[in-house]
Amino acid sequence: MQREMGVTSNIVKTFLLLAALTGLLLAIGFLIGGAGGLVVFAAIAIVFNFVMYWFSGKMALKMSRAVEVSEAEEPELHRMIAQLAERAGVPKPGVYVTPAEQPNAFATGRNPSHASIAVTAGIQRALSQRELEGVLAHEMAHIKNRDILIASIAAMVAGAISAIANFLQFSLFFGGDDDNPLGLIGTLATIILAPIAAVIIQLAVSRQREFVADATGAELIGDPNPLADALETLHRGAAAIPMRVNPSAAPLFIVNPLAANARGGGGGGIGRLFSTHPPMEERVARLRRMAGASSMEIQNF
Repeated sequence: MQREMGVTSNIVKTFLLLAALTGLLLAIGFLIGGAGGLVVFAAIAIVFNFVMYWFSGKMALKMSRAVEVSEAEEPELHRMIAQLAERAGVPKPGVYVTPAEQPNAFATGRNPSHASIAVTAGIQRALSQRELEGVLAHEMAHIKNRDILIASIAAMVAGAISAIANFLQFSLFFGGDDDNPLGLIGTLATIILAPIAAVIIQLAVSRQREFVADATGAELIGDPNPLADALETLHRGAAAIPMRVNPSAAPLFIVNPLAANARGGGGGGIGRLFSTHPPMEERVARLRRMAGASSMEIQNF
């Protein structure tokens, strides 16, 4: 029941996210160009929404330079993903590898029938087979819980908002619409507010879903410890090995791939508030408690 409610919540959030993007684009268009700008940005919003829904997963893979690998190229990776998909009751997702040396992974796609799991080249060297299985189970949990669409769309929306802000900032150097006194004010307001909106979008979808995916992933392999061990290793790897990744795509990954944030360990105060991932210590602690509870159940049995 709780998982079904979570799926429904994700669907609602997805539509709200797209509606928020539409509203933002319409507001930007009106502030900058009045009625004419409203019409232009309404057309842009329609195109954006179509692209976001149908192609956000493919765009996320492209942003990370992920390449699909065949079963002949990565037999063990395919085997583990196929087994986990069968346990989760979802179709086997596409299997991708990125060239990044930082150990990390993510899942993307618009639904379980059009899903993909991508791992970095570095993760296969950094983890044991059982730990890698725990990471793949976490990503399979995102697919099973239908987190992937909203996460992919959020990454693309955040990227789009940042791009709009950069474009408007650039346009200031070439003047605005002299017939619309709100043009300059609107542009400045957008430049200031758009990055804030992008962060809010990321925070709205990334934190709680990671806790749920950790728990679901642990259930899929029947042991929380491999995932807990893997998370600790990945966290250290993210701090030690920088990854070139668009900041808007950071919430997709199992651990924050941005080295500066990872070195801070999540931090406190404002740094912790604006982190796109839950504190690693809390994620690991929850999994360890799950392992302890499982051990007690076995002993009592």
